[in-house]
Amino acid sequence: MQVRNTRERYGLMAVSLHWIMAVGVIGTAIAGLWMTGLDYYSPWYQTAPFWHKSVGIVLAALIILRLLWRWATPSPAALSHHQRWEVVLAKVIHSLLYVLLLVIVISGYLISTAKGRGVSVFGWFEVPALVTGLPSQADRAGFVHYWLGVTLLGLVGLHALGALKHHFLDHDNTLRRMLGMRPRPSKEKDA
Repeated sequence: MQVRNTRERYGLMAVSLHWIMAVGVIGTAIAGLWMTGLDYYSPWYQTAPFWHKSVGIVLAALIILRLLWRWATPSPAALSHHQRWEVVLAKVIHSLLYVLLLVIVISGYLISTAKGRGVSVFGWFEVPALVTGLPSQADRAGFVHYWLGVTLLGLVGLHALGALKHHFLDHDNTLRRMLGMRPRPSKEKDA
């Protein structure tokens, strides 16, 4: 598999970033929802947020890397048999995913730095608290973080359903391209 995208396929870098982020985003979101139910006496009360924040900072870096990579090596063209509404919907959902991810990361940072403390990343280094002391910073950022996280999970589900629809109902190469697989033989509807 080539590193860069081509007109027909995603490259190794795009495929790797997509799946690493997919696992990271889904795992972090599920952990975040689980954390809301922890009480002070839970053994995970301190540990879970530490891991959630650390993975969140790594995801922030991956989002930036992914956007830069997307700019440097454009995505393959839509398959010719895709309906216009499918292409537009895919672009809207992809754009929303990026915007939501960025706002979720920013709001998570604002929650974490509200009391003036930086964010430790796996104990390796600390992201400094550059924004602190805003009125109700943690509460407002927490509201945004939670509800956009729930919205993001819904959009991820819609995104996955679209990929499965293309694979199992349309029998096209949409999902195969993002899995790094070879295209289906000439039965492809892309004529």
